[in-house]
Amino acid sequence: MPWNMNDYPNAFKNFEPLLRKKAIDIANALLDNDYPEDKAIPIAISQAKEWMEDASEKEKNDYKKEANPSKNDRHDSTHSNPDLLDKDVEVLFEDESWVVKTKGAKRPSETFDKKADAVKRAKEIAENKDSSVIRYTKEGKKQKD
Repeated sequence: MPWNMNDYPNAFKNFEPLLRKKAIDIANALLDNDYPEDKAIPIAISQAKEWMEDASEKEKNDYKKEANPSKNDRHDSTHSNPDLLDKDVEVLFEDESWVVKTKGAKRPSETFDKKADAVKRAKEIAENKDSSVIRYTKEGKKQKD
């Protein structure tokens, strides 16, 4: 069931309005792509929090001015890649830092100075998606678990 700013999952209730708006928007897009609510909610929370950390003030202000999500919104899947939501999460060494990237994605979701931090974040993402973490050495070799 899609949500709006007046009717949303209990997990969103303590969010400030902009974070809640983004989480609802993401969750509705996931539902539109046939994700069950129990998977859509934690993914939406994770992605919305990440967006809040990374978005510039201009992006936040522009998003604040956009119409609030409604239960009837339809999400164009050409702007997202729902296929990536089921893929494993990789931890790789690229450009002098450790990156967390969904297998098959063009860009990393996050970068870290320390591999341990990257692995920790990758595990959080993988847990939300019900997927696995694949770790690589600095030299690019797949690590055994």
